[in-house]
Amino acid sequence: MSQESTRSAVIAVLGASLIILLYLTIAFRRAPHPVRYGVCAILAMIHDVVLVLGIASILGTFFGLEVDALFLTALLTILSFSVHDTIVVFDRIRENLIGRRPGEEFNDIVNHSIVQTLPRSINTQLTTMFTLTALLLFGGETIRNFVAIMLIGLISGTYSSIFNAAQLLVIWEHREWRSWFGRGSGEGESNPATAN
Repeated sequence: MSQESTRSAVIAVLGASLIILLYLTIAFRRAPHPVRYGVCAILAMIHDVVLVLGIASILGTFFGLEVDALFLTALLTILSFSVHDTIVVFDRIRENLIGRRPGEEFNDIVNHSIVQTLPRSINTQLTTMFTLTALLLFGGETIRNFVAIMLIGLISGTYSSIFNAAQLLVIWEHREWRSWFGRGSGEGESNPATAN
């Protein structure tokens, strides 16, 4: 039963990733290189999955946290939160690209977009985290692991939407990955991406 649940969760995540990639490619079809948005969102989502699984492994070793149906439910819910927040940031980047001023750098647009969406991202996640914290402290034992995983995932999802997904777009725009792998200089490397 555990193996079947795990297999179903993996299939669900892979299927969701393909649908997200397709959706973002269509939604951002008028933006330059629309596939990049989908790929970067999926990479940020994978970051959240790996982080949550790593922390769950540590908690399982020291505190006996078990991977069950509620854990998988929490993991899939985290993915939806993470992708939704990433799409909000990407949508603002797309809007700012449309109204781009002559000579304005892509990384400056990304910085500006993150600053514009930051209050919304933090307020939304804090509201949810306050509720989950109350459930963790005062809720029943049966949902405690679920709520703990949700809290970890929400923090990770908010972080990755702001600090990972958008930065991957900037890196891809400047093609700095070429120098990382020793493939020579890519276009835009003379003006490094600094979207912080």
